[in-house]
Amino acid sequence: MAKVIYALGNDISTDIIYPGRHMATVLPTETPQYAFADIKELNELLRAQQEPPGSVIVGGKNFGCGSSREQAVSALNGYDLIIVAKNFARIFLQNSINLGLRTVTCPDLEAAAGDILEITPTAVLNATSRKTFRIIPMPSARQAIVEAGGLISYTRKRILAKSSVG
Repeated sequence: MAKVIYALGNDISTDIIYPGRHMATVLPTETPQYAFADIKELNELLRAQQEPPGSVIVGGKNFGCGSSREQAVSALNGYDLIIVAKNFARIFLQNSINLGLRTVTCPDLEAAAGDILEITPTAVLNATSRKTFRIIPMPSARQAIVEAGGLISYTRKRILAKSSVG
């Protein structure tokens, strides 16, 4: 079970997630402080780090649209969040996979801040409203990359596994 800590609308761009004026800061250890810098309430909530790992931010359609900046993903990943949205912009989704950010595509999702969600491989159950919403599952190869912590970790594990066999 995971708590929705914030609900956003449609077309949340990478500039909203990680404003361009902070692009000089690109280290994954430093980017989280600027996540949603222009949504003061959300930025303060994240920076307080009082929500448990695996907390959820809900988005509408086209989450992560705009530029291809991977710092938007890195900033969110720094808080160990799950992003559940109706759908994701293609480049943002690929950056999420590459960096190991957990995303869930749930086209009909209805959820608000404070709701408790149970995320299964096939559905999101909103325990607060008692409604269930189907998800579009991520292909297993992409899911394996996310579960490994991103493409670098996944590749490293595969190389090490191959070298220990031979």
